[in-house]
Amino acid sequence: MELKEILAISGQPGLYKFVAQSTHGVIVESLTDGRRTNTPASAKVSALAEIAIFTEAEDMPLGEVFEKLYAHTGGKATIGPKSDPAQLKALLAEVLPEYDRERVHVSDMKKLVAWYNILVGAGMTKFVEEEVKEADSAE
Repeated sequence: MELKEILAISGQPGLYKFVAQSTHGVIVESLTDGRRTNTPASAKVSALAEIAIFTEAEDMPLGEVFEKLYAHTGGKATIGPKSDPAQLKALLAEVLPEYDRERVHVSDMKKLVAWYNILVGAGMTKFVEEEVKEADSAE
């Protein structure tokens, strides 16, 4: 399972794995309970590989943030999304000290830890494709 196959659907909790294209949208499978549903084409669907976190320099792809979080927690789940905002800010400051404190809101941090915990719970251990890592190091 790769990050580009994992989808966040606006207005729906959790994360979903892309299964197939349908005539009226996409068929997705929930990572939490395994249920398959048809998401209409009108829904705002985002692949996690396309999402980035604002930093003081360049935006950092979500996969790289998950990699840092995975290393920080030793491959375990982290604090819950309903944790105190101060705890969420402290965690992100430890994992990604250069994050943009003006543009990254607590709601973004809640999504970040919720998504990370779902992915780790689903058995995901690699968040960045090897080809992407090699291309970045070659530059």
